[in-house]
Amino acid sequence: MKHSILVTALMVAGLAAGAAQAQDSATLKKIKETGQITLGVRDSSIPFSYLDDKQSYQGYSIDLCMKVVTAVQKSLGLTALNVKMNPVTSATRIPLMANGTVDLECGSTTNNLERQKQVGFAPTTFITANRLLAKKSSNIKSLDDMKGKTIVSTSGTSNIKQITQLNTEKNLGMNIIAAKDHAEAFLMVETGRAVAFAMDDILLASLAASSKAPSDYSITPEALSVEPYGIMLRKEDAGFKKVVDDAIKNVFKSGEINRIYAKWSQAPIPPKGVNLNWPMSEQLKKAIANPTDSGDPAAYK
Repeated sequence: MKHSILVTALMVAGLAAGAAQAQDSATLKKIKETGQITLGVRDSSIPFSYLDDKQSYQGYSIDLCMKVVTAVQKSLGLTALNVKMNPVTSATRIPLMANGTVDLECGSTTNNLERQKQVGFAPTTFITANRLLAKKSSNIKSLDDMKGKTIVSTSGTSNIKQITQLNTEKNLGMNIIAAKDHAEAFLMVETGRAVAFAMDDILLASLAASSKAPSDYSITPEALSVEPYGIMLRKEDAGFKKVVDDAIKNVFKSGEINRIYAKWSQAPIPPKGVNLNWPMSEQLKKAIANPTDSGDPAAYK
């Protein structure tokens, strides 16, 4: 009897704590009231967030977001929590976050100081760099080789903004095309409508490895930027951010991040069983050992 009373008391205490947390956070309050959390997901951001051959969303970022979902459910004392997958693009992800449509964005979004004016970020979970992908036959080794040529990048990304700035600064005279998503941008290079695709190197490697002729493509060694990825959430919601941050930090501290990373970057991934063979960088190891949500590239050098 005493044991039953203790369990009941603990359950009541947990529910009370969840209710208090929800009151402190607009996002947690909404999730508790609706019994649903909405994840913003991508269709072609391999290996972070993408649709497989069964039309199911999966990837590195989605695995991490599901760890957060579990933490949110536990913090609110909910016996069940419905997870809704809401597709977003590079152009729509921030507006859909700001207007409350999605609660977490689980894709391949760079955390930078400009975006931090509009949204918040969890601790950095991946670090990449802006580079160019082109067919080997094009002999593109650096951005300077693109002078007077057509380059594509994805609409709404920091990459296309940087390329536009460099085009002006270096007087390259490039024709810049904005694609709706990464898959469309890659197709433009594949079909010869663009000479190169400017994007984060891990995404370029994933697209090339999954293409019809992977050996036809090369990625420039020149890094144009440092791009720290983080799960995106609404700005100025401290209660929700604490739950999200703690969940990610727990994945780091437990070492589970190593298993999740290896699953998506160093093992065959669906739908084609391609192994990206992308070892964890020293920059990411440092960010895992000392979690940070900094949007300053200098923090990752």
